[in-house]
Order: sequence, then structure tokens, then C-alpha cells
Amino acid sequence: MSEQTAVEYTKRTTSPFRYDVVGSFLRPESLKHARQQFANNEINAAELKLVEDQSIIELLHQEEKAGLKAVTDGEFRRSWWHLDFFWGLQGVEKVDLDSGYAFHAEETRAESARLTGELSGEDHPFVEHFKFTQKHASDNVLVKQTIPAPAQFLAELQRPENLKATQAVYATDDELIEGIAKAYHKVILDLYAAGCRNVQLDDCTWGMLVSRHDGARPGDPTPEEEQLDILKLQYVTVNNKAIADLPADLTVNTHICRGNYHSTWASAGGYESVAEPLFTKENVSAYFLEYDSERAGGFEPLKKVATDKLVVLGLITSKDGKLEDPQAIIDRIHEAGKYVPLDRLCLSTQCGFASTEEGNILTEAQQWEKIALVRKIANSVWGEE
Repeated sequence: MSEQTAVEYTKRTTSPFRYDVVGSFLRPESLKHARQQFANNEINAAELKLVEDQSIIELLHQEEKAGLKAVTDGEFRRSWWHLDFFWGLQGVEKVDLDSGYAFHAEETRAESARLTGELSGEDHPFVEHFKFTQKHASDNVLVKQTIPAPAQFLAELQRPENLKATQAVYATDDELIEGIAKAYHKVILDLYAAGCRNVQLDDCTWGMLVSRHDGARPGDPTPEEEQLDILKLQYVTVNNKAIADLPADLTVNTHICRGNYHSTWASAGGYESVAEPLFTKENVSAYFLEYDSERAGGFEPLKKVATDKLVVLGLITSKDGKLEDPQAIIDRIHEAGKYVPLDRLCLSTQCGFASTEEGNILTEAQQWEKIALVRKIANSVWGEE
């Protein structure tokens, strides 16, 4: 245990805990096989659900065995970290495109979400998903629900391929923002009514703004500063509207990422250009921040984080199975502590292990070794909780 543990730190009782995870986990082979069978019409939806149910129950046992205090369903019922949520909203359809999202040296499957009418959050399937996870988790752990940020949906609907359909329903960006926020607010309140007390907004929009908004395609033009300012204002506005006037005991955090697909990334750049308004005006309780490589820049922008908010340092990569040097991570935590007091810092992996069902390129054993390392380092810095 490090010398710094002589200091008494605040005991964390809700997410983020001193050691935490973003939320997605590698899909077990049995689940991958069942999904392929379903795609081939070899099993029906009910049979697929049975495999999903059992996989989630087994995952919850593993999470609790690993000592995690905030657990998730691993996003096992989803193909994508974001699109499945969008498809669950009323007024949205699943569409195939000519090209997928551009990542470093790789392109994703070419799917998207497009408007068919006015948005509504009624009867979202994620509410039932949450109820199942809550039912099968122990009483002494917190079940957190991860959903893509409203800003992420705004960006999806503003894609050139989707813009015509979007504008056919919402004539202006302001009307679109109101529609998204209202639909999200309904879903979040329904999650709360189902017992959810922690929602995490996963958000790649800020990570895209620090370099190119449309991904990492060579030669893509960088948006003009005026356009960047408009997007930043729209993103913080739609996020804040969606989470306004929620129950006081519902914690809303956010996770900021630069892309996580099959161990690849989509953009690079530090937080300097988005610290305003992300760290100053977004009304979340904590920021899970990617910090596992030089692509995320330095810690200096953290000095802009409002003093009532927490920062979760994503210093342990989920993109490969190589374990980081514990002392190097401890040193980086204390470096970040120059800008945000250690008592307001926590530690996690930089992203989930499987933002899409393909998953990152590491083994399940390596996945759990990463989580064990996060816990070990956090206990060394802040003491056992």
C-alpha cells in the first residue's frame, strides 16, 4: 500500500466507486453462437433470450466475485453500445448504409438509426432489461444502466445520410433537441420507476470534436471553429435538457470516449478544446474519461472540472490484454491530482471491453485481470473500501 493511504478519503457509496468499470463485457462464445443461430433463423427470439438471460446471470456472478460494487448486464442484449438504444425509441427505424463508422485502419458494420416520425420514449425495451438485471443482482451491489448520451443520438440524426429524414420530422435543430430530450427524459424516469438509481451517458461526441467530427478518415476537413462552437452548445444543451428535473437520488454520470471498436480507435486529441462547456456546464455528477494513451492528451484541462464533480481516470486500457505497470498508473493518478484533488478522483478501465458485440481483441481471462488490476491500484491509492 502506498504512503498516501495515511490520508482519509471519502467513502464512495454510489457510482463512481474508487474502482469502477465503464460497462460492456466480452460476449461469451455461447451467446455469440446463439446470436448467429438467430440471424440464420435457426432459433427464435425467445430461445435467444434464454441464452442472453443465462449469460447475464453468469456475468453478474463474475462481476460480484471480482469485487465490483457497480455492475451491469455487460450490454449482452445489444449489438451496438448506442444503436440498439436508438432503435428502441418510438419514431426510429433501423437502416443499412453504404459505409460504416470509420476507425483507425478499420470500418464498422454499416448500420444506423433514422427517424420515421416524432420521437417518444414510451415502452423502451431497456427498462425491462434493467428489471431483469436488478432481479438477479445481489442486494449489496448497485446496478447501473448505460445508455448512449442524447448528444450521441443528435449526432447520429445529423449524419448526412440521415439528415433529410430528420428534417422531415423536425424542421429546426432546436425542435430536434427538444424532441430528443423529451424522449430520453421519459426513458430515464421509467428506469427510475423500475428501481434504477444510476444512469451512465456514454458519449463519443466530445471525443470526435477534439479532432474530426466524422471519424478518422484521412483528408476529412476539420470543422470550422464556428461550427465546432455550435456543436458543443447543442451537445451540452441536449444532454442537460434530457437529465433536468430528475429525482434527487438518481445519479447521472457520463463516459467520454474517442471510439472503441475491435480494439481500434476513431479520433485523437486532448480535452482542451471541449473543456468548455463539457467540464463546466454539463450537469452530471462524474466524468469517466479516457486516459489510457497519449491520444487523450494531458491532465491540465481537468482544472476546469466543476468542484462538485468527480473524475474517473480511465488509465487502464480495455483495448488489449497487456497489464499496465501499477506504479506507473499510481504516478499518473497523483499527476492528475495536481488538477483535481485525489478525493474527487477514481479509477477505471478507459472504456468497455466490447462496445459492440465483436468485442476487443483480448481474452475473457485478460478482461478480468484488467479489472483486478484496477481494484488493486485503487486500493493502494485510496485504501480499501
